[in-house]
Amino acid sequence: MPTPIHPSPPVAVRPVRAEEHAAVAALTADVYLREGWADEEYAAHLRDVAGRAATSTVLVAVDGPRVVGALTVATRGGPMAEMAAPGEAVVRMLVVDPAARGRGVGRALVGAALDLARADGCRLVRLSTQPEMAAAHRVYASYGFRRTPARDWSPGRGVQLLTYALPLVPWCDQCGQALEDDGAHARCTAGRDLEPPRYCPHCRRRMVVQVLPDGWTARCVEHGTTTGG
Repeated sequence: MPTPIHPSPPVAVRPVRAEEHAAVAALTADVYLREGWADEEYAAHLRDVAGRAATSTVLVAVDGPRVVGALTVATRGGPMAEMAAPGEAVVRMLVVDPAARGRGVGRALVGAALDLARADGCRLVRLSTQPEMAAAHRVYASYGFRRTPARDWSPGRGVQLLTYALPLVPWCDQCGQALEDDGAHARCTAGRDLEPPRYCPHCRRRMVVQVLPDGWTARCVEHGTTTGG
């Protein structure tokens, strides 16, 4: 009689704790170096977990006391939010312990990052990835991320990065059109720093906008009031 195969228990995903910084630093740098995704200069940046936790959220996947994966998500700008406009989140540095692969760790981390971006009111999530990161590409595709080739770029070091984006709401809050066509909203993105939203990104209703001395409010009869300025 064959021995039954029991699936591994799911991992827990949560923000990193200070005492886990060293474990995340070692895991991230070791995987990037082993896979050929980083040189020693960039590995020093990967090990600076405290630095990126100060301006963004570092999520960890834990299996009991052991860190088996990590990811950084920036939802409110800052140095980790490269290539992002206001209201956009950026996912970076997804890494999974080789011994824990095949258990859905990467999907769990990305799913938690998307939940955090939604909770912080982000309209869209962006990421950059190396062409060789095939396993990560499959995770991103499973959530509906789409390629944005016009935004592909190079940080130097002979590395070329592919870019992806995932709208979290269907409608642009500036023009009211669908957000799926990333390249069609360059003017909307540029104006978002200066203008309040005009359309509800959830339902496309025209919002009631009031400009105040210290900011603005924009009200949707279905989804409530947004403030800014």
